Amino acid sequence: MRHSLVIVGAGPRGTGLIERIAANAPELYAGSGLDIHLVDPHPPGAGRIWRAAQSPLLWMNSHAEDVTMFTDETVDMAGPVRPGPTLHEWAGVDGRLFADRQLQGSYLRWVHEQAVADLPPEVTVHHHPRRALRIGGPREGRQQVWLEGRPRPLLADLVVLALGHLDAELDDEQSALASYARQHELTHLPPDFTADSDLSALRPGEPVLVRGFGLAFVDLMVLLTEGRGGRYEGDAYVPSGREPVLYVGSRRGVPYHAKIGYDWTGERPPVPRFLGPAEIDELLARPGGFDFRRDVWPLVEKELGFAHYHRLFTAHPERTTVAWSDFEEKYAAADGTVEREALVASAVPDPRDRLDLDALDRPLDGVRHASSEEFQEALREYVERDLSRRHDPAHSTDLAVFLALLSVYGQLVRLGDIGSWWHGFFSYLASGPPGPRLRQLLALSRAGVLKFVGADMAVRAEDGVFRASSPTVPGAVVEARALVEARLPEPTVRRARDPLLRALHEDGAAETPDGLLRVDRADGRILDRAGRPHPRRFALGPHTDGRTPGAFTRPRTGGPAFRQNDATARAALTFLRALGQSAAA
Repeated sequence: MRHSLVIVGAGPRGTGLIERIAANAPELYAGSGLDIHLVDPHPPGAGRIWRAAQSPLLWMNSHAEDVTMFTDETVDMAGPVRPGPTLHEWAGVDGRLFADRQLQGSYLRWVHEQAVADLPPEVTVHHHPRRALRIGGPREGRQQVWLEGRPRPLLADLVVLALGHLDAELDDEQSALASYARQHELTHLPPDFTADSDLSALRPGEPVLVRGFGLAFVDLMVLLTEGRGGRYEGDAYVPSGREPVLYVGSRRGVPYHAKIGYDWTGERPPVPRFLGPAEIDELLARPGGFDFRRDVWPLVEKELGFAHYHRLFTAHPERTTVAWSDFEEKYAAADGTVEREALVASAVPDPRDRLDLDALDRPLDGVRHASSEEFQEALREYVERDLSRRHDPAHSTDLAVFLALLSVYGQLVRLGDIGSWWHGFFSYLASGPPGPRLRQLLALSRAGVLKFVGADMAVRAEDGVFRASSPTVPGAVVEARALVEARLPEPTVRRARDPLLRALHEDGAAETPDGLLRVDRADGRILDRAGRPHPRRFALGPHTDGRTPGAFTRPRTGGPAFRQNDATARAALTFLRALGQSAAA
C-alpha cells in the first residue's frame, strides 16, 4: 500500500515543505511510493495571499532582492542546502524594486512547480481545490481528512496543516461595533485582508475612521486612492473625486518605519551574541518557566544594542570617544539597563546616535498638540525625517539593528508563544512599508485626502455615529458613519473561521493563552492538552506558537521558517520510512 501525506494549505508554507521533502527524500525515503495530497481552494504556490486575482497596485513590502524561497548555509538545519534564485534573479528585475504581489505569486508558483519536479519519481502530488473541514482517526492509525463537497475522506498516514493566515470570528468589541453599525445603518469593516474587503460602502468625500497604521492600512490607502482613479504627479496627489477622507490613528499613532533604502557595506554585526542558542536553552530549562518582560526582553535589548553600537563604532568611529574593543568589553560586562546607559552616555556624545527602543516604539508618548492642523504638520515632519534617515547610510546603525532583529526572531521562535507584543514591535521596526508608499502618504495628507488622528486612538459608538479621539490632540473629535479596522484578524484557534482548526481544538489540541495552536518545537507535531505530541499530525505557520516572520525571507539570514520546514519534512519522511519497514516486517 502506498503511503499518503496530506498537506492542508498550498501557499508558500506548503510549497516550502514540499521543497524540503524533495531535498531530504533521497536520504530518508528513497525507493518507496508516496502520495502527497495538497488541499487548498487556491492554486498551489501562491495560495490565497499571493494569488493572481488581486489589484496590480498592491506591492510587496520587501525589495525583490530580499525575497527568497530557497535555503543557504546560514539555515541551521539537518537537511541539505538546495540554493535557488531570489525573486529579482528569477524575474530579471531590479533588485531594489518593490514587486507587485502578482509577480511574487508567479515566483511562488514556479517554486512550487520546481519543488514538485525535484521529488523522486515514486512520489506523486495531487491537488484538491477544496477546503478541509476536519480530521479524524486514531492517534496510532491512519487519519481521515474530510473535504468540502466530497463524500469520502482522504486517508493519510500523516497530516500537515500549513494553513497560512486565517479569517476569524469577531471578538466582543468588534461584535458590538458591528451590531451598532447594523442598528444605525453605518459601515463597519472588521479586521480582514484588505485585498478581500468590499470597500464599495466607503463613499466619495465622506469621512472614514481607520484604526491601524500598518501594512493593512497601506493597502487600504492604495485601493481607495489610486484604486479609485487618483494619480501622483511628482510630490503631489491629484484626486479623482471618488476618494473618501481617511482619518487614521492607532496605538502608536504613526505609520510603521519605512523599509531601509541602502545596501549593507563592511562587517556585519556578529550576532547572536547575547541572545543565542545557549540563552534560549537556559530559558527553556528553568523549572518555573520564564516571563518575557522580566527574563527575555533584557536579553533582546542588549542584543539589539550590541548590533547598533558595533556598527556605530566600526563604521562611524568619529562619532564615538573610545575604542570599540574597550566599549565592547564594558558593554558585555554591564549589568542592567542603567549601567549600559551610563556607559553609552560616556562613549557616544550625540544622543541621536544612541539606541532608545522605548522612544522608537512609542514616539508620541507624552506629545500633545493644540490643534489637529498643528498635529498634521508635525506628523508629516516626523514621516519626512523617518524617510530621510532610512535612506541615509550615515544612519546604517538602523540596518544593523534590523539584522539583529532577524537574528532575535529566529531565536525566540524556539520559546513558543511569548505574547503578541513582540510580533507587533518586530513588524513596526523591521517590516514596514516601502519608502515610496510613505511619500504617497505625505502627498495624500497634503491633499487633504488623509488626516492623522493620533496615538491611543479611541473609537466610541454613540449618538448614531462613530467618534474617534486621541490624547495627542486633546479635545479633538472626528465623527464618521464608517469605521475600518485596518489590521489582520488574530489567528486564534477558538475564533478561527476555519472549521478544521476549530474541530482540532474540540478534539483536544492544546492552545496558548493567546489562542495559538501548541506544537512541538522540535518538529511541529501538534500537542494535546497533556503536552503529548500527536504522532501523525503537524502544523506550521502563524496559527501556531512556532510562528515566524514569514514563509519566505531575506537571503543569508537563517530563515527560521526554512529550519522548521526542514525539521517537519525530515520527521515526516522518517516516520513514513519506519512505517514501511514495519509493514514489510
